Amino acid sequence: MASALDKLTAAKNSLTGDQVNLTVCKATNHDILSPKRKHVDVLLSWSNNPNLSIPELADRLFLRVADANWVVVFKGMIVGHELMARGGERFIQNLASRSTNFNVTSFLDKGNIVGYDMSPFIRRYGHYLNERALAYRAVGYDFCRLKKTDSGTELRSMDGAKLAKTLPVLQKLLDALVDFQVQQGELANGIINSAFLLLFKDLVKLFACYNDGIINLLEKFFDMKKPQAKDSLDLYKKFLVRMDKVSEFLKVAENLGISRDELPDLTKAPSSLLTALENHVQTMDKKPAGVSPARQSAAGPSNVKVGSLVLPASTAAALGMPQDAAAPQPQSPSLPPPGQAASQQAVVDKRKQLEAERDRLLALKAGTASPSAAPAAPAASNNPMDDIGGLSFGGAAQAVAAAGAFQSGGTHMAAGGDLYAQPMKMQQPMMGQQ
Repeated sequence: MASALDKLTAAKNSLTGDQVNLTVCKATNHDILSPKRKHVDVLLSWSNNPNLSIPELADRLFLRVADANWVVVFKGMIVGHELMARGGERFIQNLASRSTNFNVTSFLDKGNIVGYDMSPFIRRYGHYLNERALAYRAVGYDFCRLKKTDSGTELRSMDGAKLAKTLPVLQKLLDALVDFQVQQGELANGIINSAFLLLFKDLVKLFACYNDGIINLLEKFFDMKKPQAKDSLDLYKKFLVRMDKVSEFLKVAENLGISRDELPDLTKAPSSLLTALENHVQTMDKKPAGVSPARQSAAGPSNVKVGSLVLPASTAAALGMPQDAAAPQPQSPSLPPPGQAASQQAVVDKRKQLEAERDRLLALKAGTASPSAAPAAPAASNNPMDDIGGLSFGGAAQAVAAAGAFQSGGTHMAAGGDLYAQPMKMQQPMMGQQ
């Protein structure tokens, strides 16, 4: 219910015909409730009206924020937050052009105990809104309004130089948001609840941008020079710290009943990722310029989930991350995964056996040919038999095909047939008996 002061203010605005000020005052009255939706919607529609003076709308709002009562001030900032988030972009552009906006750094309501308790949250809330306007001034757009495509937000494909300037701005804005530091027991009225929900919506959008920026940073990490790599490593370390703060904020949101489906994934990447980045920076002085770790392109998923980060498989391989995100096993990037050394040795042994068999077949062919004819070196071939299982026979299959059909010990073999279909009855030792 509106107080007598609110009714008097409404009467004055009605007499002067100032509809903007009248609506602002109604949205920020002394009722300890969130601003009424009908008044906020009117202001949102006006912010998209090219015939309305946005500076005038902002001035009317800042007059309410300058009030001494915590209810009016808090609701004034909530309305300002709504206009920044869902109103016309001209509103946040106007705030970004001002030297001061929500001047509540020293606000303190000593009128009652509730006002005294709410004053710290008002100061922190005002700091975040100011930082959001400053972030717009720094980068030229609102992070919370970036459109998300299938590949992510704009930060996912941003070039390295621009990304290095953008991420610190985003980090500062995220710090201001999580510094609101409210606990579940302090969400005791509709006003602070409304502010918290608006902050939660911003946090989800900001963290999506932040996550995309870090993924992009890691993709470019091994192509950076040492100064840029050091700065990027520092940005990644700060990202890990902020994940803890974001997690604490989201725990409060979850306790309020917000569904887990609406919460971002905050699974931490294995510590081996940070170790791999640090080791790369430390060894950069010992490597020739332009040398970067090999990017594996083995068959497998194009993307690998490492904690909350979805990295390309080549980047994850260069960092030594396991391909199976469901069962991450931190490994050093300089050592082969478990079992790989044994499998490589088995391949070497198999190759030796196949080469020995190739030599035996070539010798056999030479023995059946004319004594005066010198065996010709096998030419390169596109025959699929020349490369079986990724192991090259060096033209052995082509040599057998050129020899036509031959007989030895009662065993007949035709060109293009299975070389190992039947054991050859020969005096020479077979493969595996050498």
